[in-house]
Amino acid sequence: MISLGQIFKRYTGFLRRVKPAYMLNNWLNRRLLGPNRELYRKYGLRKSILAPISSADFKQHNPDIPWIDRPDAMDRLAEQPGYAALTGTQKEKVSRFIQEGYCVLEGFFTPDRVDRLNQEIDSLIGSGKLDFNYTGRKIMESYKVSQSVNSFFRDKAMIDFLNFIMGKPVVPFHTINFIRGSEQRAHSDSVHMSTEPQGYLIATWTALEDIGPDQGPLFYYPGSHRFSYVTTQDFDSGNSRWLLGKNPNQKYEDRIEALISEKGIQPRYFTARKGDVLIWHANLLHGGSAIARPESTRKSLVAHYFCEGVICYHELTQRPALLPHK
Repeated sequence: MISLGQIFKRYTGFLRRVKPAYMLNNWLNRRLLGPNRELYRKYGLRKSILAPISSADFKQHNPDIPWIDRPDAMDRLAEQPGYAALTGTQKEKVSRFIQEGYCVLEGFFTPDRVDRLNQEIDSLIGSGKLDFNYTGRKIMESYKVSQSVNSFFRDKAMIDFLNFIMGKPVVPFHTINFIRGSEQRAHSDSVHMSTEPQGYLIATWTALEDIGPDQGPLFYYPGSHRFSYVTTQDFDSGNSRWLLGKNPNQKYEDRIEALISEKGIQPRYFTARKGDVLIWHANLLHGGSAIARPESTRKSLVAHYFCEGVICYHELTQRPALLPHK
C-alpha cells in the first residue's frame, strides 16, 4: 500500500515539472523580473518575462563573452582597467584563473572571523532559523539571516577582485553553507545559474575549517572551463512544451561523467586551511569527493555572483533568476 508520504512526494515531484507552476511563480515575482524586459530586447529575445527560458531560446549565443574567456586574454591582461592596482600576488592569481579556470586566495579570511561565522551558524541552526534543504546537506541563503555570512558574501575586497576578473560589476546572488561534504557528482555551475551571453557567473568557496583528504574535499578539473557549455540541448532532457523531463540533474551529471571520460582529464583536490578561498569559473567542472571519515565535517561557504547587464536563468528548470534590485 502506498503511504500518504509517498503520495505527497509523487505529487510534489510532478508539480516541480509543470512549467505553468513556474510561470505563476514568475508572475508573483514580476517586480523582480521587470528589468528583464530591457535585457530581452538588448539580446533579441522575443518572449514574455514570465515565460520559461533556456539555452534553446538562443540559437546563436551572443559573442560578448567575458574578457577572460577570449583567446587573447593573457596577452591583454595588462591592458585591463585596474590591473596596475593589483598586487603581484593578485596578478598571478588572475593569470591562473584565465589559464586553469580557478585560483586560490590563501588565508583571505582570518581564523577569528571564520570562528565568529561558525558560531553564528550553529546558533541559527539551534534556534531553527536555519535548516538544511531537501538534500540534507545544504543550508540555502543563510546570508539573509546571518550578519556574518552576509559580511563574507559582500566583502568589499572580494567583490573588487571579482569585478576585475569578470570585467563587469558582480551582483551577489546566493549562498550555500555546508557542514559536511556534499559528495556531489561533477558538474558545472553554469547549468544551474546560466547566463546569456555565456560565462557571466563566478563562484567562491570558503573553507570554514581546515579540510583534509578524508573529509570529502572539493574536487575540480583544471582547464575544464574551456570546454563547450553542456546544456539541455546536449542530452535527452525529456522536456516538452508544458512539462520538464524527469530526473534532469541526473541526466546532466551522466553527460558530464561521459565528457570527463572522453577528455581523459584528472581531478585536483582542494585541501584547505581555515579562511582559504577557492574562486572558480562558471564552467569549471567540480564536485564533492567521498567522505572517508564518516564522523568528519567539512564546513564551508559557497557564494555565487552574476554579472550586471546579462540575462540570468536556470537551465534545468527554465526559470529566470530572481535578482535583487539595488
